[in-house]
Amino acid sequence: MAYGCWRIADTEELGRSVGRAAILAAYEAGYTLFDHADIYCGGRAEKTFGDVLREVSGMRASVLIATKCGIRLAGEPRPEAPFRYDFSAAHIVWSCEQSLRRLGVATIDLFQLHRPDWLMNPAEVAAAFAQLRQQGKVREFGVSNFRPAQLTVLQRALDFPLVVNQVEISLANLSTFIDGTLDQCLAERVTPMAWSPLAGGLLADGARRLLPSQEKYRVERVGLELDELARVRGSPRGTLALAWLLKHPAGIVPIVGSTKPEKIREGALAPQVELSREEWYRLLESARGERLP
Repeated sequence: MAYGCWRIADTEELGRSVGRAAILAAYEAGYTLFDHADIYCGGRAEKTFGDVLREVSGMRASVLIATKCGIRLAGEPRPEAPFRYDFSAAHIVWSCEQSLRRLGVATIDLFQLHRPDWLMNPAEVAAAFAQLRQQGKVREFGVSNFRPAQLTVLQRALDFPLVVNQVEISLANLSTFIDGTLDQCLAERVTPMAWSPLAGGLLADGARRLLPSQEKYRVERVGLELDELARVRGSPRGTLALAWLLKHPAGIVPIVGSTKPEKIREGALAPQVELSREEWYRLLESARGERLP
């Protein structure tokens, strides 16, 4: 299980109170991978996590730190600059060094490219990765939101394997089951990390902040099925939706992103729930909104 730090420090004060409490709740509940990105909360998420890391004795040795780079916001570094993606070698290396500084660590365990850059030069990315690896600043590399063909193109330029593709996977978004992403993960031994595994909360106790792409999700039917399964199993529906992902043989790692300690602890119970094939397929059918062919 992974804990996602996207929203732990929307403001500096939240980072010191809500964010700190969320990180500690995840750590104490047994989450071993903490997911970041350089743009999360304008860099405050990494800084908040780094502060906790220094406070808690032995924490660094028992967790894996993942972060991402490549998204450039409008207005940086010049006012006329548009929102864009940047996989230039100089930006990758610079972003990594800034994340290391905010996190207060010598090495990032997993460094990922955040969203595909339409101008990606695989050879240039490979050179940046090789430099960071040689310098001991990054242990492993991965991608996020890459289509199978995009991962293949980049992998062919590298002398070492990409170990992760972080994509949206949930009972509200089944695209990775049909576009070849999970098939590629199985074939190439790439771990799929699932962001928004509860569809922004729609599959749990309700959404509070949805992405624009998630506003069209309709989960009424699968919600009813989750409610019935929760009644039978005695587990929260969010825990069951995470357990549904964990059953897939690709080894999906759900990223739980709630900042509420009680919800973080509920998520940590998912590995203890083993769904039957029949339960798994009933949830799939209700999520599809139609019978399988």
